[in-house]
Amino acid sequence: MTKQKASTGASDKTVDIMIYIILGLIGLGVAYPLYFIIIASFSDPTMVNTGQVILLPKKTTFEGFALLFHHNDLWIGYRNTIIYALSGSGIGIIITMMVAYTLSIRDFKSGRFIMFFLMITLYFNGGLIPTYLWMKKINLTNTPFIMILLGSVSVFNIILARTFIRSSLSKELYEAAVIDGCTHFQYFFQIVLPLSKAIIAVLGLYYGVFHWNDYFRALIYLRDGELYPLQLFLRSILVEASADMELLDVEEVIKQQRLVELIKYGLIIVSSLPILMVYPFLQKYFVKGVMIGSVKG
Repeated sequence: MTKQKASTGASDKTVDIMIYIILGLIGLGVAYPLYFIIIASFSDPTMVNTGQVILLPKKTTFEGFALLFHHNDLWIGYRNTIIYALSGSGIGIIITMMVAYTLSIRDFKSGRFIMFFLMITLYFNGGLIPTYLWMKKINLTNTPFIMILLGSVSVFNIILARTFIRSSLSKELYEAAVIDGCTHFQYFFQIVLPLSKAIIAVLGLYYGVFHWNDYFRALIYLRDGELYPLQLFLRSILVEASADMELLDVEEVIKQQRLVELIKYGLIIVSSLPILMVYPFLQKYFVKGVMIGSVKG
């Protein structure tokens, strides 16, 4: 019996070690590309292109970042992107939570009907050209509102929030609040929102990342450079640096290619760093919010 227990304990320990090794390798595979981008952004492009930069930066240089931050457009892009991300995320969270709460009420007779139409939009949409014509007709093109309002609410996030509210807040809690004279508005603002911090944090992350990385809508709907988000300015900087190489001599082409390589990795750092800095503060809510919102229901 003792031998069997010892054998089982040794077997469990072996399995645990194998799981840790596999998870470690997966973690390394996920983390290394990001680490490589960081060290490559500080390294000489020639050393990066010849494969000499693997674990540590070689011939450290800050020339790429200096070139990037020299552009005034970069700060305009940051300003616009922060405004779009904060405004769009705020509107998205408010509307999502209000719709999700309404649809979470089991006695709401039209809930299934509304949910059916919302689900249709997950699979079908009007298409790019009809959407563009409609946005132009209501004078939203080439305005900051197109970046804030268009696509500000996601049906997937509504389903996630509705499931979270249904799973976390019991019917008895609502009935007790009603007995105390609570209306739907009071119940939503005083009970539902304070108890839904986890899903609100998840929605904030989803909407924030969506607006921060939004490139395509800006490319289609914006013409004024003063309204461009960060992603569009970064593209412009990269295109400017690599343009007209056919008109240059060999020495100038090599110099221009080095410039492109210098700023390429810096661009990724500059565009990703703010979101990476925000994520650790939301991580403690992320698992709870996503798991409860997606598994139960």
